[in-house]
Amino acid sequence: MKTLLKYAQVALVVLAIAALLAAPLVLKPYGIFVLSQWAVMAIAAVGLNLTLGYAGQISLAQASFVGIGAYTVALLQPFGVPFALAFVAAGLLSFAIGWVLGYPALRVQHHYLAFVTLAFTTLVFLVMRNEEWLTGGIYGISNIKRPIILGWSTVKPVPFYYFALGMLALVTAIVWWLLRSPWGRAFTALRENPIRALSLGIDTRRYTLFAFAFGSALGGLSGAMHAPLVQFIEPTSFGLSLSLTLLLMVIVGGSGYFLGPFVGALVAVIMPEWLRFADGLYLIAYALLVLLLMTFCPSGILGLFGRLANLIETRAASARRQSLSAKLDQKPVSS
Repeated sequence: MKTLLKYAQVALVVLAIAALLAAPLVLKPYGIFVLSQWAVMAIAAVGLNLTLGYAGQISLAQASFVGIGAYTVALLQPFGVPFALAFVAAGLLSFAIGWVLGYPALRVQHHYLAFVTLAFTTLVFLVMRNEEWLTGGIYGISNIKRPIILGWSTVKPVPFYYFALGMLALVTAIVWWLLRSPWGRAFTALRENPIRALSLGIDTRRYTLFAFAFGSALGGLSGAMHAPLVQFIEPTSFGLSLSLTLLLMVIVGGSGYFLGPFVGALVAVIMPEWLRFADGLYLIAYALLVLLLMTFCPSGILGLFGRLANLIETRAASARRQSLSAKLDQKPVSS
């Protein structure tokens, strides 16, 4: 049964990848834009899932790192800096700031840490809004050009969509490798029981800082993709609402599940577009769907499927035991 479930999971992932690759053949430009936005936000959600789902550190600052990455690319572009260098700079800057922000995580936990990261989000938002000489203030930065990579232009929607999809695939591969390395196992130990992890010789200080920094770097890389996607950025886009949306992606998809952020981003980015046929009621319908999901399955969508898989496996094992017991009862006893 376990083997069958694993094959089913692999088949679903392959079908999802095939659907994403073939999507531009049937979608209009706006639909391609929405899928590109899903890919970009999924990168930030993967970073938050690493911090929250694996390292167990609650952060409301992910939107700030998305903003830092977006403004880094937007500010470097007028100076003729190639997108590749600006992209790397956005990730490194977010990594460094995330490392510094990780220090409060060494002293506070849970909702106290959430308030610390919330304060950081507010600080970054105020800088973006008030420092007009740097960020343009409430007027933002416009005319952000989409990159040309090795002669391949991503100006049109379809090329940029495949570019965003490729970057998401690259990030996914890196995180997959990281979580199966000793670092990933240390993150899990840190989340489950920090005291036991410390007693086993795990440097909880270093791993906590790295979880914050690496998750923040992925947020910065997401912002570096977001800026050329929308081609206009302003401070409101990177406020608390985006942090809560990213948190929603991780929790609804399934915190601590590798594919959780992808499913959560699907719910947070694409589902509202599917519900627009309801006109002004679509936000109410969307909120009710999320509320029902969190009420009956707090472990998220993948957690729900995991519970169903465990239930099916348990019932199958019980049926096998009953069948074996019946066969033993029918077997004649030799004299």
